[in-house]
Parts: sequence; structure tokens; C-alpha cells
Amino acid sequence: MRLKITESKNAKSLYVIRSTYENGKHSSEIVEKLGTYAEIFKKLDGNDPIAWAKAYIKELNEKEKAGKHDVSITFSPAKRIEKNKQVLFNGGYLFLQAIYYALGLDSISKKISKKHKFTFDLNSILSNLLYARILFPASKLATMQLSQKFLEPPSFEIQHVYRALGIIAKESDFIQSELYKNSLRATTRNTNILYYDCTNYFFEIEQESGLRQYGISKEHRPNPIVQMGLFMDGDGIPLAFNISKGNTNEQVTLTPLEEKLLKDFELSKLVVCTDAGLASTANRKFNDKKNRAFITTQSIKKLKKYLLQWALDKSGWHQPGIDGTFDLAKLDSDETLAETYKNTTFYKERWINENGLEQRLIITFSLKYRNYQSEIRRTQIERAIKLVQKNPQKIGKYNQNDFKRFISKKSVTPDGEIAEKNLYSIDDAIITHEQSFDGYYGICTNLEDDALSIIHINHQRWEIEESFRIMKSEFQARPVFLSRDDRIHAHFTTCFLALILYRFLEKKLDDQFTCHRIIDSLRNMNFYKFKSEGFVPAYVSDDFTDALHDNFQIQTDLQIVTTQEMKNIFKFSKNKKTLLKK
Repeated sequence: MRLKITESKNAKSLYVIRSTYENGKHSSEIVEKLGTYAEIFKKLDGNDPIAWAKAYIKELNEKEKAGKHDVSITFSPAKRIEKNKQVLFNGGYLFLQAIYYALGLDSISKKISKKHKFTFDLNSILSNLLYARILFPASKLATMQLSQKFLEPPSFEIQHVYRALGIIAKESDFIQSELYKNSLRATTRNTNILYYDCTNYFFEIEQESGLRQYGISKEHRPNPIVQMGLFMDGDGIPLAFNISKGNTNEQVTLTPLEEKLLKDFELSKLVVCTDAGLASTANRKFNDKKNRAFITTQSIKKLKKYLLQWALDKSGWHQPGIDGTFDLAKLDSDETLAETYKNTTFYKERWINENGLEQRLIITFSLKYRNYQSEIRRTQIERAIKLVQKNPQKIGKYNQNDFKRFISKKSVTPDGEIAEKNLYSIDDAIITHEQSFDGYYGICTNLEDDALSIIHINHQRWEIEESFRIMKSEFQARPVFLSRDDRIHAHFTTCFLALILYRFLEKKLDDQFTCHRIIDSLRNMNFYKFKSEGFVPAYVSDDFTDALHDNFQIQTDLQIVTTQEMKNIFKFSKNKKTLLKK
């Protein structure tokens, strides 16, 4: 701030003004009118008004520098707002930015830029693609436009975005391995336990081409799909991913990606945990060597007859921390006992040899799980009854888990004659058969560890399933509108990286808040910009924003964040010393 003196025919006036720079233009604005020379002279009892004004402005500058000055903003009801001038900006991305730089994604971008020698700013494009994927998921064109909402709006153009996608796709493996190495310097990674799972994403484009192929859609969509395999560490942080054609058998996707982890990530001692759909004999044997092991869910229905009889036998069950065995039949005959053990997980175990592989079969049982499965089936049966009664013509084809499995079809009459139309009814035999498996859960492993620890490790698989849910719902990773394979690969690379940022944010906040709460709150962390004075928070301060500020040491919940202080926040959020370690 500085002094400005204006002279007219009748008086000489003194003002405090501030120089500003906005949208590439230099200008100045009046901060305060001090009065006319004569008025100040009289108020100062004859002392020099100019000397006083300079001393006053010096004091204001010192207070502003220290962040202790009051800010006055004036509005006029006679003035209209400026056209095409944005005044509301999002600041929620700043906390994602702190993680982005702590993980060294800016350095990775610089290494790639030096290698390819392009002129556009890859770091700016990549970072904004990630922030926008989490906060404002949209098409690549819309992402560029939505990025203008951030307190630091980028300046890249759409053609640069599409060129960057090709580079990101080409360097995807390099980005993944470098990011893992960088993360080890920023925090600790639990790579002793790894979780692997597959899902698929559908396209709006109906023609098959390249990665886009018709396959078994997990969302039962009649569209081409692409397969995504994902490795996650023991703390729920994504580690690596791969993309394959939609018609690829998911079982064959595990080994190539794990081999990449062993080579590029320099991992050696690990336990791979998967669901039954990925538990092929080949995958189990791949992790039955050296320092590797496997834990996988096991379909009880698919067990050999003698093992099935053993698994469903009511006797011989163990309880955590209690010697001896327990008979599950007591739970059905004694309501008091059932109430006592309603939250208990019982288990039994034995070693088996399947396909030349020695492995340990662990079976668990819980009343809570039985009640859950029973309730799910009840709602499915209700849907099946409704369909049979009102719209039997819509029954059609279905998969093994579809509610339509409870519907039986007859094409002959009780007299043995050919029926004029199909007769549908609820199959009680299927219901009774399924009920016999309620509450039971199977696990196979080659580990000799305590059974309860194996059960716990397997239970954590829900985190990788949740990761896919977050990408599909919150990040809107599908439907995919891209057609070129390289851009498709780049799209999922950015979704993968966005998921890493989000997961680290969760961990930084001690897993206190739901996904919806986190993203919705960051999305609404807006600020009004008042010329050069600063930024006024336009969000609700609550326990979530308190946790953000405390954990990231970034303070934005002030009545006004001055322009200089906001510049300091920008700088701090890009400081690699803002590590993820507590």
C-alpha cells in the first residue's frame, strides 16, 4: 500500500491505494480515503499531514504483513457486477494438492516432460485431471472448464489435454513404479499383504475395437467393456493396476501384474489375497513359492462331497480365545445361547491336497452372516414372486446370483401335455438348498499362521471392493466416452492416481469420515474473491474442516484469507516436506 495525493481546484486529498495485478493487467484500487489536506492538518493540530499519512500506511503494511490488520470492503447498491468475472472459487483441492506434491507427482511429470520434450505443462494438466476427477468428475473438455473453479485456475488448452493423455498412457507403468518409490519416502507402505481384484467398465460406444470388447459385464450391461485389475496394499492404498480387453478371462490378469510388482516395485515377500473368482489353481501355485503365499475365498458349494459334509457338520467348531469345540446345533435350540453368540465367528480348519497343491481350508460360521444372507434372499424372493405374478414375459435369461434363479419354468401340464404357454412358479427346492449354506464362509491358504489372523486378513478385502465402488460412483469412471486405446488407458491411469490421492487423504484424517462426506465437503469449500483484499470462506466450518486444517496445517477458516496469506498457502501446499507421515 502507498500514499496517493490528488488535487482539485478546491482541495488536495490523501488516499491509501494498493497496486494490483489480475488477468495479466496492472491497476490500482483505493483502500481508504484519509481526507483532505486541510482536514488532516486541523486534526493533527498543525503537524504535517503527509508525514502522518506515510507513517500510518507503513503501520498498515506491517500489520498486513503480520496478518493482524482489519480489512474493510465496500459495496455500492448503485453499481452492477462486472460481466464474465468469476468471484467464487473452490479451495478444497488444496488438500489434495498437498498429497499430490508430497508423493512427488510433480517430479514424475518433470521427468516425463524431459524425456518427451513437449512444451505444454504436463504437471498442471495431470494435477488438474486428478483434482477434477475427485471433485468435479466430467469429460476431458468439461474438466478443463471446471478447473477454472480452482483458486489457481490453469491456463492449458484442450489440445494439450488430449496430447497429454497419449503421454500418460505411454508412461503409465513408469508413473506407477515411480509413485510407489516416492510414497516410501513420504509414508510407510504395508506391502506384506496385497489384495487383488478385477472389475470392468462399460462404454457408451457400442462397436467393439481394441480394448473395447463384449464380455461378462459385472453390471449386466449390454455394452462393450474393458477389464481393470487392481492391486491394493494392506492399508487399503492402491499399488498398481492393469487394463485388458473386455473379453479377457480375469483369472489370467493377476500373474502379469504381480510379476511387474516383483520386478519394477522390487517386492519379494508378500501374501496375495483374492476372491474365489481369481483363485485358479495356476494363480495359487504362482504364489506357492519362495517368500510368496496366498489367501483366497473358497466356494463351499463347489467343495468335494466329503469336504462339504465336513464343512457343514454342526460339530467340531472353535471359538476365539476358548479351548475345546462347540456344536452349532445348540444355537438353533437355545434362544439365550443364540443371543450370547450373535456376534461370534466360529471356525474349523484342515489341510487338504487339491490339484497337487497342499493348502489349508478354513470354514467360518456366524449368526450375523446367516441373518444377512437370509434377509437378502427374502427380498430376492419377493421380487421373484412379483415378477411371476405381474410380468412373467420379462423373466428371460439370468445369471447364477440373479433373483430370477428362484423361478422355475414348466412347459407341460400336470397331465403331461404340451402347454400352450410357459408356467412359472417359485422353486422351493432351490430356496431350501441355499438356506443350508447360510452363515458359512470358506477360505483357502498355504499359510500356517493363526486361523483368526487369516480370517481377519481376508475380511479386509472389502476395501478393494469399495475402491472400485468409489471409482464407479464418486469418480464417475464409467461410462467411458473415449474410443482410442491410449486415451482409454490414460483415463484409467488418472482414475487410479485420483484414488491414491483420495485414500491417502482418508488415512491422513484417520478414517473418521465417510467417502460422501469427504468429497462433498471438499466440493463445497468455496471462497469469494474480493479484488485484491483476499478470499472470504463461503463454506460451513465443522468438525471435518477442523480435521483438515489440523492435519494439513493449512488454515482457511478465517473471516478473510488475505491475498498474501493465500499465496503462502499455495506455496505450502506444494511443499514436499508436507509429508503424509503423522
